[in-house]
Amino acid sequence: MRNVYSVSQVNRYIKNMFSEDYFLHSVLVRGEVSNCKYHSSGHIYFTLKDASGTLSCVMFAGRRRGLSFRMQEGDQVIAAGTVDVYERDGRYQLYADRIIRDGIGLLNARYEELKKKLEESGMFDELYKKPIPRYIRTLGVVTAPTGAAVQDIIHISLRRNPYLQIILYPAIVQGAEAAPSICEGIRRLDDLGVDTIIIGRGGGSIEDLWAFNEEIVAEAVFACRTPIISAVGHETDTVITDYVADLRAPTPSAAAELAVFSYDQFCKDVRMYADRLSGNMENRIAHLRRNTESMRRELVHLSPAARIRDRRMFTAQCEDKLQSAMERKIRECRLRADRTERLQNRMDRKLADASGRMRVYAARLEQRSPIAKLSGGYGFISDMDGKTVSSVEQVLPGSVLNIQLKDGKIETTVNKTEPAANKGRTKE
Repeated sequence: MRNVYSVSQVNRYIKNMFSEDYFLHSVLVRGEVSNCKYHSSGHIYFTLKDASGTLSCVMFAGRRRGLSFRMQEGDQVIAAGTVDVYERDGRYQLYADRIIRDGIGLLNARYEELKKKLEESGMFDELYKKPIPRYIRTLGVVTAPTGAAVQDIIHISLRRNPYLQIILYPAIVQGAEAAPSICEGIRRLDDLGVDTIIIGRGGGSIEDLWAFNEEIVAEAVFACRTPIISAVGHETDTVITDYVADLRAPTPSAAAELAVFSYDQFCKDVRMYADRLSGNMENRIAHLRRNTESMRRELVHLSPAARIRDRRMFTAQCEDKLQSAMERKIRECRLRADRTERLQNRMDRKLADASGRMRVYAARLEQRSPIAKLSGGYGFISDMDGKTVSSVEQVLPGSVLNIQLKDGKIETTVNKTEPAANKGRTKE
């Protein structure tokens, strides 16, 4: 017998088949809404149908942020989500994550096409963005004459600057006539010469804001000579004029904050700048006074009279130094002269002492001089070699001797020698 499976097993098998099919994980389904029920839990149960079929759908409460409108019977929508099997009931259904009106898909395509075209033409380039003036006197506003947007702009602008002039062009901002009306308002305010223009409106669906996605409006914004702030819808809304305008504001209120300066803050800034300027001027004047005084002292120091005074003082100091040096030299010379005189006296005394001693020595020498003895009849005998002969034993008969007398010299030959009596012998 073939295998038998339970209902749960079959349902689980089918669920696994759906889970493994990648196509069913993220699918877009177009259809007409029917049997739409908003449950008290927040879940939405509905059916999508077309001419030949139906598909059960559910959007859980946690996914409601993917729905920007309230669905009703007969709405043409595109639902994005996952097709899966509800295992308990054994039926498949679409678990929707995001739902949009069917017409919005076409608008999005037109939006992306125009955005790409204008970006390629250079209309979004920062090169063409004009700076928003910091201080303005006149503000132009192109928006609907009634509604929260214009009231917020007027209230915030006048609160920030009660002296501001606001010129409102009551434009049509929704429907077929909106785009030409907005373009006319931009041209009129541009011709009036206002300082800044705000174009915008309050929030709404993509169809409500579509006038600001028209090409003629983008061209009017780009051609405007006056700086333009685009303030359309809420912070999450983005339209073509946001890219073309000189500045994008997330809301009309924020546009007023960006366009109009705070008069109170301006007064505070002026006072702060005045105080700062006054302080800088006082500091500058004090600095110049100090420089002037320094230059005056320097001029006095560098004047001819001061230089002559300095030179005189320098000359006087040099004269004093020279006088002191001369006196010092004179004292030194005198000291050297005194030392020389004392030395001379000492030398004279030494010479006198030496002269006295010399005279004594001369007298003594005179007494012992052979010459003196020769003058008394004595003679000085020497041999031929000049040696003194003081004994008869030094000579022999026949020896030649020299006799030095007082008045001359005698050369003689020895004939005979005779020693003294105590010697006892004679030589011949």
